Amino acid sequence: QVQLVESGGGSVQAGGSLRLSCAAYGYIYSTQCMGWFRQAPGKEREGVAAIDTGAGATSYADSVKGRFTISQDNAKSTVYLQMNSLKPEDTAMYYCAAGLWAGSRCYALDRADFGYWGQGTQVTVSS
Repeated sequence: QVQLVESGGGSVQAGGSLRLSCAAYGYIYSTQCMGWFRQAPGKEREGVAAIDTGAGATSYADSVKGRFTISQDNAKSTVYLQMNSLKPEDTAMYYCAAGLWAGSRCYALDRADFGYWGQGTQVTVSS
């Protein structure tokens, strides 16, 4: 069993920055991939960024490329999402997720490949 706890959400003006954190607890060695997803009201949950925890390689949704950076601190079992140049359309509940698959199944950010989820942290960007 893996538990994920997000933190770092909040309210910011457009153009600002936030850093989300996701601390993992439990049998984390079973996971090969960590991802960030977001869900805005009335919309589907969408993948934002993923990191293959073994290779360290990353992938991003087109909408956040060049603005968001996913990283990991293995010593702390924590994954981060640095969000810069935030836009009002980035407003959503952000969820951390852990998956069993490395490589292409990690980078594809398919919700079905992530078996563990955090409770979410709200990000609100005002114009």
